[in-house]
Amino acid sequence: MIPADGHQGTERGWEAPTPLGARGTPPAFPADCLPDWVAAFVKAVAEETQTPVDAAGCVALAALSTAAGGRAIVQVRGTYTEPVNLFTVVALPPASRKSAVFRAMTGPILKVEAELTDRTRPQIVEAELAREVAAGVAEKAKAKAVSSKGAPDALADASDAAAAIDGIDIPVIPQLVADDVTPERAASILCDQGGRLAVLSAEGGIFQILAGRYSGMPNFDLFLKGHAGDMLRVDRNGRSEHVESAILTLGLAVQPDVIKEIATGPGFRGKGLLGRFLYALPESNIGTRNVDPDPVPADVAATYEERLMRMVVHLFDWTDPIRLQLSPEADALRLDYARKLEPRLHPRTGDLGHMSDWAGKSVGAIVRIAALLHLADNPVDGYRLPIGGETMAAAIRIGEYFTRHAEAAFDHMGADPETERARLVLDWLRRKKPARFTVREAFSGLPRGTFPKVADVLPTLELLEGYGWIAMEPPPPRNPKGGRPPSPAYQVHPQISGPGA
Repeated sequence: MIPADGHQGTERGWEAPTPLGARGTPPAFPADCLPDWVAAFVKAVAEETQTPVDAAGCVALAALSTAAGGRAIVQVRGTYTEPVNLFTVVALPPASRKSAVFRAMTGPILKVEAELTDRTRPQIVEAELAREVAAGVAEKAKAKAVSSKGAPDALADASDAAAAIDGIDIPVIPQLVADDVTPERAASILCDQGGRLAVLSAEGGIFQILAGRYSGMPNFDLFLKGHAGDMLRVDRNGRSEHVESAILTLGLAVQPDVIKEIATGPGFRGKGLLGRFLYALPESNIGTRNVDPDPVPADVAATYEERLMRMVVHLFDWTDPIRLQLSPEADALRLDYARKLEPRLHPRTGDLGHMSDWAGKSVGAIVRIAALLHLADNPVDGYRLPIGGETMAAAIRIGEYFTRHAEAAFDHMGADPETERARLVLDWLRRKKPARFTVREAFSGLPRGTFPKVADVLPTLELLEGYGWIAMEPPPPRNPKGGRPPSPAYQVHPQISGPGA
């Protein structure tokens, strides 16, 4: 019933409000989309460590990217190609056992890195000896040329001997993974390793390094080029080195607050780095964990180790990347996904418009994921087989998972201006605790400049009403004497204005 003064009473049935910015609980990582040998280990590690399956799933993708990054590209259509490396980041609170997950999922990569090092050391010794011998020959040839006073044959022999030294390449110790590394050092390692490197870490320190912890200046160049596979040139010790295609993998686990912090870091979004990460923000299960979980079955762990190590070893020596093709079925699924995505990117009407810098790259991310799944199933002869429709369908499901989590991540970052303005209004209501308020009161109570004019508050209030935090009162009867109608009024959820709020 509406009282005589025309205002609706405050007694009404309220449902629990939806947290602002929430789009429903993001889904769990679809581990079944991974190859069987990866999926089995991901689920087993999640059980043993009592962590969300998202953590092991995201690190598994980073491990596959470490194995295949720089060793393959996907020929999508025409001149459009995609490398197969990924940037993944999973956010979990402290004491979530991120390190245990990382050790389990990346252990085989570190083991095979050590084996590759052992394989390379004799080659290094042989090459160094050959260079010493060639240097001795060159020195004698030079001396002979000098004593002959520049005789043509002697000069030619000296020149050939000097060139022979440069023709002997000394292999470098293989390094697949780096952890706490500066961009400058990572660039040098990447050049030494033929343009391939993975940064895998159970901490978020790399973001602080990128923001300029040591140099005082943000440095994103390597990470932007390393995601796209662009050419990289490094100048060091008076010597310029470059790789035609720099391929970098990033696999990180951070605390949720780090996600919010990097959004405000200088250049992180403006330079395009935030749009390159595949985000996972799983719900923490701390407080509900099984204290006596099942350990990873020995056969599951052994299969994962053997298959991942075999994948790394087989692809390690590919200096010219494998060129993968999409089957007609896979390409049709890609196109269908892209067509459905495009209107969602519209800056005004699309639900992903506020994060189009991320969503606009999601088709490419799905192609990359499909390639990794394909190579994980076919590490030896994958280059002979096109990526199939089932593989692309699985990659799209994983891509849709990352889209939902990216929405949560960008909400967490405060990337949607309308949601941020709604948060300001909600904060004002929580401070003032009014049972009801008018639009004009909200306009006047907020910091100057939040809204240009009173009417601009209405869309934000409609958003809050949609989430159940406020409810608009019916307009009072018009004054028969005329005049300006009163400002629209809203009731406030008792969770804010009620006793004990």
